[in-house]
Amino acid sequence: MNLTPEEQQRYARQLALPEIGAAGQAKLRAGRVLVIGAGGLGSPAALYLAAAGVGTLGLMDGDTVELSNLQRQILHATADVGRRKVESAAEKLRALNPRTELRLFPERFTAANAPARLADFDFVVDATDNFASKFLIADACHAAGRPYVHAGILRYHGQLMTVLPGKTACYRCVFEQPPPETGAPPQGPLGVVPGVLGALQATEALKFLLGVGQLLTDRLLIFDALALRFREVPVRRNPFCRLCREQPGTITSGYRTACRSGRR
Repeated sequence: MNLTPEEQQRYARQLALPEIGAAGQAKLRAGRVLVIGAGGLGSPAALYLAAAGVGTLGLMDGDTVELSNLQRQILHATADVGRRKVESAAEKLRALNPRTELRLFPERFTAANAPARLADFDFVVDATDNFASKFLIADACHAAGRPYVHAGILRYHGQLMTVLPGKTACYRCVFEQPPPETGAPPQGPLGVVPGVLGALQATEALKFLLGVGQLLTDRLLIFDALALRFREVPVRRNPFCRLCREQPGTITSGYRTACRSGRR
């Protein structure tokens, strides 16, 4: 891979890493990552992926920026209130790294559009904030054979795991089905919590594209901001999992459920 002088300077610190170098930078340039949700989790994830030189970055979110988002959704600013989130995010990402190609999808992730959206990407970042979306993403990625990294946040806590469909424990292996909705107003999160988890999601995406390190598979990483502690819980593929036990490409009932990305 021939790097321009500007690229050599831009990526100098990671080019110096023996696991990356010019060959690794070429892998990142060829990489295609879809970030579903441009909010609290998607903001730091997308920023770090663009900064690292990922060649194609997809941003999918049907929402507009609200004032209450700004406490945690760092891709957006006060002047962006009322704008589509993907457009606001794209403006910041282009300013950060104009070499990253951005593909914008100002829509919700649904059973209808999932196959077409996933087909063009190598890896998926689940940056949504509700169980319905997360189960839909898990089912759709399983059907498409698309690796993904899950993150969830609540108040002062977060959790993270990476899934290689058909090879490692999936989201449904750990969380069998969505809990009933309570209708209660959201509490939190503390703004930095999705920042921590979103940065870790970007880490997993970069490691996958580079083929380095050990992915967070068959493990659930739990973050407690109040105690400032991480703990790791081993997880296994569930032989009775309603998703994993199905043949690749099977559309489950959860996959048929259309849902929105919501407020992250």
